[in-house]
Amino acid sequence: MSGIEGEDGEMGGSLERLNANLAKMEELSKRMVAAISAHDPGDAGLQGPGKDLYMKAGAAYLEEMMTNPAKLMEQQVQYWGQTLTHFMDAQQELVRGHLAAPEDTTPEDRRFSNPMWKTHPYFNFIKQQYLISSAAIETAVEELEGLDAKDKQRVAFFSGQIIDLFSPTNYLATNPDALERAVETDGQSLVQGLENLVRDIETNQGEVLPTLADPDAFKLGENIGTAKGAVVFRNRMMELIQYAPTTETVHKTPLIIFPPWINKFYIMDLKEQNSLIRWIVDQGYTLFVVSWKNPDTSYADVAMETYVEEGYLEAFRVAREICGEKQVNVIGYCIAGTTLTLTLALLKARGDKSVKSATFFTTLTDFSNQGEFSVFLDDDFVDAIQRQVEQDGILDSYYMSKTFSFLRANDLVYGPAVRSYMMGEAPPAFDLLYWNGDSTNLPGRMAVEYLRGLCQGNALAGEGFEVLGTRAHISDVTVPVCAIACETDHIAAWKDSFRGVVQMGSKNKTFILSESGHIAGIVNPPSKKKYGHYTNPDVTGDAGAWKEAAQYHEGSWWPLWEVWLKKRSGAQVKARTPGESEYEVLAPAPGTYVLERAGS
Repeated sequence: MSGIEGEDGEMGGSLERLNANLAKMEELSKRMVAAISAHDPGDAGLQGPGKDLYMKAGAAYLEEMMTNPAKLMEQQVQYWGQTLTHFMDAQQELVRGHLAAPEDTTPEDRRFSNPMWKTHPYFNFIKQQYLISSAAIETAVEELEGLDAKDKQRVAFFSGQIIDLFSPTNYLATNPDALERAVETDGQSLVQGLENLVRDIETNQGEVLPTLADPDAFKLGENIGTAKGAVVFRNRMMELIQYAPTTETVHKTPLIIFPPWINKFYIMDLKEQNSLIRWIVDQGYTLFVVSWKNPDTSYADVAMETYVEEGYLEAFRVAREICGEKQVNVIGYCIAGTTLTLTLALLKARGDKSVKSATFFTTLTDFSNQGEFSVFLDDDFVDAIQRQVEQDGILDSYYMSKTFSFLRANDLVYGPAVRSYMMGEAPPAFDLLYWNGDSTNLPGRMAVEYLRGLCQGNALAGEGFEVLGTRAHISDVTVPVCAIACETDHIAAWKDSFRGVVQMGSKNKTFILSESGHIAGIVNPPSKKKYGHYTNPDVTGDAGAWKEAAQYHEGSWWPLWEVWLKKRSGAQVKARTPGESEYEVLAPAPGTYVLERAGS
């Protein structure tokens, strides 16, 4: 009897926990509804592609239906045949008395890693039917005629978003991992997941954008961004950090890194083992890094040329004065590389030889094709952004984060959402994802100028982009250039980066293609021996032909680039310590501007 009573007691306790969790879920659901209702995006909200795109796609499909019905019927028959064949295979297993899934030859997919997706008849049926339907949609879009290449790319992208959204892994009733966890925890995982969901909705203006990393796991200057140095100059646009030397002597010519102001600079100093900043200092260079101001609404009228005048030109001046040198070497990363191009063109027009050489990380200068990001650069999106910044004065970091996340929706939206909201997991303590979430606002005027003039108008490769009274053009970049692009970069596609470098006026150009993407391809320390790179001295013609003739090298590109830089950095001199010149230490690295969080 005691055993039975013990089992009854356990069941009773389990039911009590379940009922308590259901009550908590009801309370949290009310909070969630209130959070969603409180947010009204209004007319300025970014709501996705305009109706014109859907009308064009619909018209193209109807035209094809009228002119080539056999083709559409063939697509439908193939789809029906695959779905019915799979249905019959599943039925046959049940008729034989096997509670098992039929043969599954679908490709491996991280979303379906639970063995039940292959073995359980219910979950396997849902998975296979989803994959069959997804393939049918992709085929229909791919074979759709009557759309220009740009519209077809957008239809394919947004169709892919819908396909990803409806993955069975994204729904509780069809996710075996989430159901197993809910049973194991008497529903506590669902309560915790709902708490995570409500937190994110309240944080993200009524919309669902998962928290990617534990916001309390890292502190700048303590366990990330710890390279030693000091802020030696500050104005309203930036802080200039001079890093402390780790060698007795350094090269004469100082080096300045301009990171993108869409993100924060400490991606190059997450931890000691992969810090590009530390590695450069260890090679014997006086290194300065710009830390940009995270703008608020008072920066609404800040333009692209403001970054040039109060950011680049001031950094050049201060670094030269501190080091007592006439020239500097410079690095521009992403949008900061694009703006460096504007700055170099301005210097050429003025006859200013302050820059000895320029390195570009994942930089676009010819915007005639922008790869995957092109889908967000049509008028429907840019018009909405312009309305938003006219209303708010800034492009809020939320919109940039959301846009970049949906370029890799399964990795940065749905995967984290499943783990957080359905599994009830806490966000991981992951430094890269923490940095990714530490986003910045953009000044309204600058955002519109960049999108209209550069992205849409392609002025830098065309008639020229106006900056401080000068029309800047790619061909005006005449200093020695080394450009590093990344093979799987979805923000600055390497072929588009290569196309811009080819048009630069420099007679001394080096192009390096790193494996991996926008971040991992750049932050690729030699010690990891992880990603290799390609080189080819002939930086002309077509990108595909360049790569076909290129030589592959194991490991990081950092040492190769440093050999290139060393030739342009002068003789060794006594190491320079921050604060020893007339520029006093204003704050220890990583400074104060980097601590300012958007929305705080």
